[in-house]
Amino acid sequence: MKPDAYVAGIQAGDRSALARAITLMESLTGEHQARAQEILQQLLPRTGGGRRVGITGVPGVGKSTFIEALGCHLIKQGHKVAVLAIDPSSSRTGGSILGDKTRMEQLSREPKAFIRPSPAGDHGGGVARHTRETMLLCEAAGFDIVLVESMGVGQGEIALRSMVDFYLLLQLPGAGDELQGIKRGIVELADMILINKADGDNRMRAEQARAEQETALHYAAPATTGWQTEVRLCSAQTGDGIAAAWERIVFFYEQLGPKGVIAARRKVQMLDWLSDAVREELRRKFYDDPAVRARLPEAQAAVVRGEVTVRQAAQGLLQEFFPTAGSNAIYDK
Repeated sequence: MKPDAYVAGIQAGDRSALARAITLMESLTGEHQARAQEILQQLLPRTGGGRRVGITGVPGVGKSTFIEALGCHLIKQGHKVAVLAIDPSSSRTGGSILGDKTRMEQLSREPKAFIRPSPAGDHGGGVARHTRETMLLCEAAGFDIVLVESMGVGQGEIALRSMVDFYLLLQLPGAGDELQGIKRGIVELADMILINKADGDNRMRAEQARAEQETALHYAAPATTGWQTEVRLCSAQTGDGIAAAWERIVFFYEQLGPKGVIAARRKVQMLDWLSDAVREELRRKFYDDPAVRARLPEAQAAVVRGEVTVRQAAQGLLQEFFPTAGSNAIYDK
């Protein structure tokens, strides 16, 4: 397909065209990447209209079940929902299971839902390398709500905050910080904390967890200026608390949207994205550079033998990449 065909299909809400465009975006082939960027460039005027909600929490907290329950609730209200689910990649094989779509069986059958699992690869922060671009493509396809499910690894989830409007943290009842892997840095980023699985025998433990989190929030700065982070209970299994949680998110947009808080946040996020893209492109060009590739084995061997420090070896490689730089130019900068 030519870029114009992708653009026409996405504008028409064709989920197949959208899926294929995302595949192009995630490809490592230069030709595919160029075509994907051309598609995105044409679609930019149609982006930005969606509500972007990030959902994080440790494995086992019930993120997929919660997202399915929330997604089905939103579709009944007339929304179009895109779910971007990030799966961890094996550090040994590089592979990912990508099983989120099968775990959201009911939601995946909805014509107004689009579920896209993506591998995290070697990209840190609990998100995939092209999650931001994928969000824009989904908005251009008419999805007015984009839910981003991180892979749930604790402190690494900070990157998700830099690409969504609203940051939702799911926690378990009766589990302390050490078990959940959630530390203060993540809690301080949350616009709402939901204690999931608050049903049956877990109800009392969930109430206790809420009281503990509310106490902790008294000592934390607001995640979003002008907004009070609340701790609530829900059960993705029974659906209890799902509608109320979404009402709270809608209230967030109604309160802060007119004040320009969300627009200001997105401007900062775009600049962060630009910085990330520059770093990523420099890294790629550095390791693809013939002079660097020729010198790299020698530098690695010298470090292993203890003949040079790591920083000295790095400076030598950088001088191969920047041959006009002086011996101390890297440090001077």
